[in-house]
Amino acid sequence: MAMPYALLRAGFPYVKTLGMRRVTDAPVDAAVGTDDNVYVLCRFPGSSPVRKLTWDDDYLGPVGAPGAAFQWPVSIALDANDDIYVSDEATHRITAMTGGGELIGSWGERGEREGQLNGPSGIDFDPEGNLWVSDTLNHRVQRFTKDGELLAVWGGFGSAEGQFDMPWGVAVDPAGDVYVVDWRNDRVQKFDQEGGFIHQFGGSGDGNGRFNRPAGIDVDDDGDVYVADLGNHRVQMFDRDGRYLQKFTGDGTLSKSARQYVLANAKALRLRYMANLEPEKLFLGPTSLTVDGQGRMVVIDGGHSRVQVYRKDAIRLEESQVAPPPRVPTLDTT
Repeated sequence: MAMPYALLRAGFPYVKTLGMRRVTDAPVDAAVGTDDNVYVLCRFPGSSPVRKLTWDDDYLGPVGAPGAAFQWPVSIALDANDDIYVSDEATHRITAMTGGGELIGSWGERGEREGQLNGPSGIDFDPEGNLWVSDTLNHRVQRFTKDGELLAVWGGFGSAEGQFDMPWGVAVDPAGDVYVVDWRNDRVQKFDQEGGFIHQFGGSGDGNGRFNRPAGIDVDDDGDVYVADLGNHRVQMFDRDGRYLQKFTGDGTLSKSARQYVLANAKALRLRYMANLEPEKLFLGPTSLTVDGQGRMVVIDGGHSRVQVYRKDAIRLEESQVAPPPRVPTLDTT
């Protein structure tokens, strides 16, 4: 799908909350399948890390692959067949399994040579079906086939253009350009498919467009960019040129599963009745997010072990509908 010339952004309202502790405990990432279910990646000891939910917050159970030994999973990505790929920064591997939980295989080994991994984190598929990996402790990004064959690598430690200090999230836009969250440099860098630097945005701080240890990232079909600003407990939205648009700080409510739990627990009912609800709705350390083809933004509210969902309301515009950019970018032209 081609990206539009411009957008009429009408709003981005909160929709609902999914999951709760005991179901989506310690969530770190999510993906939406072609079956229109939500796959939440959790760090839940002793069980499969992938939890499958409907948009109505019905828990469909874990998706597990016997023999797939996860220790510290970080990111999840689904290919066109809904096969599940998970990065694990402790085992330095990428593991693949079917949507039904059958193990396909895993690849990766610890090291510094091209094709090896050291603490891989963010992963994302490009339009050709190849997998981009943030090779975090090697301070680079690498592109592989789904079977682990190396296709490209670039980066290196530092703060100059094209260098990284522990990259985390990675996302590929519809045009094939690659966005990389440069975690310890508090910025996002954009590259073409060959690794050519395009631009960067961000910088340390808590003002609009600034970051405090950003983590996950995604790009929607319109080319808008969303960054989980972990240390500032918010999500920030930018256009494809890195221009700040708005932020989300959380609007969480009790999910359906949480309501069922609280209603069955007299002590929990009393505590909820007495609680200061203002901080309860806000994000607490959001680690990642994903935006699906219907404009639904799924945010991992990690500190609250839940998922908050928003939905974009925008109209695509052609160049003929919009006035040309002003020569003087201000309302005062005198």
